[in-house]
Order: sequence, then structure tokens, then C-alpha cells
Amino acid sequence: MTRLDTTPRQQLRAEKAQRNHAAAQAAFVARKAEIDAMLARLQALSDDNFNTDPDALTWSDVGTLEHYARLIRRVTDDAFGEGENAG
Repeated sequence: MTRLDTTPRQQLRAEKAQRNHAAAQAAFVARKAEIDAMLARLQALSDDNFNTDPDALTWSDVGTLEHYARLIRRVTDDAFGEGENAG
């Protein structure tokens, strides 16, 4: 026969687990909102040619985009298990 009653200690553990889960959910939602805002800003910057006049591009502008691409690639490689993070 299964015992349905819980002890006060079990109840406290369950309540703590529930609070911990709620806190983790709130933190996750906050971090996701932060990432979404960064992605939106990057998309807007890209739409504006990274604040660069296409008729006045220099190799410095290319280097800046290469730098940005390397940084973003690190994130996407990590997120998708690609590149150095493949496995």
C-alpha cells in the first residue's frame, strides 16, 4: 500500500523545490528577453549596414565585420554543437 501522507520535512523539501523551480523559470525568461533584445539590436544594425556607408567601405569595415562574425560564430557553434563544440 502506498502512503499518501507526507512528513513536514518532505513538505518543506517539496516547497523549496517548487520555489527553486519558479526562480529558475523567472531567471530563464529574463535571460531570454536579454538575448532577444540583443538580437533585435544586432538585426537593426545589420539592416543599417552596420552604420557603414556602402559607397565608402574600407578594409577596416570588413575587418570589423569579420570580428563580429567570429564572436557570433562562437555563440552559434556553442548553441548548435558545431565547430569546436561539435561532438
